[in-house]
Amino acid sequence: MDNLKSDIQFLTGVGPKRAEILRKEANISVFEDLLYYFPYRHSDRSKFYEIREISPDLPYIQLKGKFISFEKAGGGRHTRLTGLFNDGTGLVEIVWFKNLKWIASTYNTEKEYVLFGKPVKFGNKVNIVHPEIDEFGVWQKKLTAGLQPHYSTSENMKKNYLNSKAIEKLIQNAFIQIGTSVKETLPSWIINKYKLLPINKALKAMHFPQNTDELANAQYRFKFEELFYLQLKIVRVKNWRYQKIRGYKFNRANDNIVIKCFKQLPFTLTGAQTRVLQEIRSHFESGNQMNLLLQGDVGSGKTLVALLSMLIAIDNGYQACLMVPTEILAKQHFTSISKLLYDLPVNIGLLTGSTKKSVRNEILKLLSGGSLNLLIGTHALIEDTVRFRNLGYVVIDEQHRFGVAQRAKLWEKGETVPHIMVMTATPIPRTLAMTVYGDLDVAVIDELPPGRKPIKTVHATDSQRLGVYGFIEKQIKLGRQIYVVYPLIEESEALDYKALSDGVEGITKAFPPPKYVTAVVHGRLKNDDKEYSMRLFVVGKAHILIATTVIEVGVDVPNAGVMIIESAERFGLSQLHQLRGRVGRGGDQSFCVLMTPNEIGETAMKRISTMVETNDGFTISEVDMQLRGPGDLEGLKQSGFDIGLKVASISKDSQLMQYVRNIAEDIIKEDIYLQLPKNQILLHRLNDLKDDFGDWGRIS
Repeated sequence: MDNLKSDIQFLTGVGPKRAEILRKEANISVFEDLLYYFPYRHSDRSKFYEIREISPDLPYIQLKGKFISFEKAGGGRHTRLTGLFNDGTGLVEIVWFKNLKWIASTYNTEKEYVLFGKPVKFGNKVNIVHPEIDEFGVWQKKLTAGLQPHYSTSENMKKNYLNSKAIEKLIQNAFIQIGTSVKETLPSWIINKYKLLPINKALKAMHFPQNTDELANAQYRFKFEELFYLQLKIVRVKNWRYQKIRGYKFNRANDNIVIKCFKQLPFTLTGAQTRVLQEIRSHFESGNQMNLLLQGDVGSGKTLVALLSMLIAIDNGYQACLMVPTEILAKQHFTSISKLLYDLPVNIGLLTGSTKKSVRNEILKLLSGGSLNLLIGTHALIEDTVRFRNLGYVVIDEQHRFGVAQRAKLWEKGETVPHIMVMTATPIPRTLAMTVYGDLDVAVIDELPPGRKPIKTVHATDSQRLGVYGFIEKQIKLGRQIYVVYPLIEESEALDYKALSDGVEGITKAFPPPKYVTAVVHGRLKNDDKEYSMRLFVVGKAHILIATTVIEVGVDVPNAGVMIIESAERFGLSQLHQLRGRVGRGGDQSFCVLMTPNEIGETAMKRISTMVETNDGFTISEVDMQLRGPGDLEGLKQSGFDIGLKVASISKDSQLMQYVRNIAEDIIKEDIYLQLPKNQILLHRLNDLKDDFGDWGRIS
């Protein structure tokens, strides 16, 4: 039997009771799990500090010396034991609140000890609470006297004497029992070519390195391995898809409607839009099924690219559909696209949850008969009753708002898998796109239409509110309209609603009717009331629109020149960027004001300052990932995104990610099915990792 797969209870020092705790608390079931339970940090146990150097600002420190006295103080639950420790340069108090009887009987004033702990300020003194303590002679003999590992443990583990030191001891036992029998997980040619530590040496060094260089080499080995297999799987799937899944071929000669639409556009395309359209056309003409992620900042013109590419499908006799997350956005797209298609032979329909039954029935009839060319809608498009005659192209806007199963329902409606384009105005950091959407082709519109002025963003606190109101008044006199947005967080809906209500009261006092007209939109309003308020603002009859984040996506009012975001510290960077993108759509200078309390936290301040400093969505997305981690980025958390990396970091190891991606592409180019003898370890390892790897980029 493979020792690595042995039940953890059979490891010396574990047994059935501890095994159950390790399983529940740390997901450690077999020896292998324990060996891959890497320390979260190492401390340098070769360096000693002098007591005279101690300050509460220092991290964990190590001292060598003797206790000169012990004293018990307090009573009952507040009893504490204090030991006065001397190293020849000064004295420091060591304090214990638990296990006082055992400590008093274990330590004395005769022996020399090594202490390891964190200095803290207590009253006017600096002391160390519950340090690790070893007799100096014992410390010298320890395997880890150089760099000591520290392991994550839960309260339940600590209660059952499974603290960091206990885990360290168990791992030492595991190495003794297993020896050097861990099977290599990378082919020898990769280890040699890229100068990686062998698996047994790397595992030992991850826990018990002799020095910092050895630790760094071990970490590099596992970072390389994690990211390499991640990219190998993605590249393999992408290449397999190219080879196996054929797509509808759209012929360039059938460009009648596309050419007519081009001729009646009231503006010219940007260079970026033209480039992306050419990329899409090359996919259409290749005969392979397209899976494309289109990224573009707010206002970059993704919808026009989507429309022109859908017209290519329609020109070739196929139907196309555009699915969006909200009814407001669906109606807006329907209106704007209908205007661009006037006098053109394209039959366009709109289907949402509120579409009347008679209209719905007519749409479904035309759709199944093939005479409805383009259908725009919400989740209603994936209902079983919606049947296309020949669906050739699917476009999904703000795709992260739909689950994989929802999206799959849409392209299952065609006899053959249609071409697919998913769009996002939430820029994705490049390294994350390589991972989450790594088996897709990625196109980027990185240019705004000419004449757009960068939005000026400022930070204002509650104490500056009167000045902000004065600014709003000036902008209204210039003929501009104003958004005022409040956060909406599900857990505190009542609190949010009160904040919005108070805001409405404050705004109407500062800007009283009938001179000023204020419209309000929030989730508790009936659809008809929402529509009425939105319509007032869209046609210019309302000066101010007070809303929750319902207006985050899709509301397009070129005359709206100011975005006031209340409690901006409660929003994520992505959401702040999306909201800011609701203004700046006309030719005039637009503004975004981020309102916060006078005092906010460090992370919130970083988000606010990032918004003030840049309008670039990709820069913002990189900062967002650094602050929150990849799994928490908007759209990924909802999708259950979890790569499960133990050592590598998507945000910190971006160069390594690209490096291993190139290696993976070379391997798959030579041997897509990994059949060559030299690649057998890769094939077996990928199969072993199947359960761990999610299908992050899968959209078809």
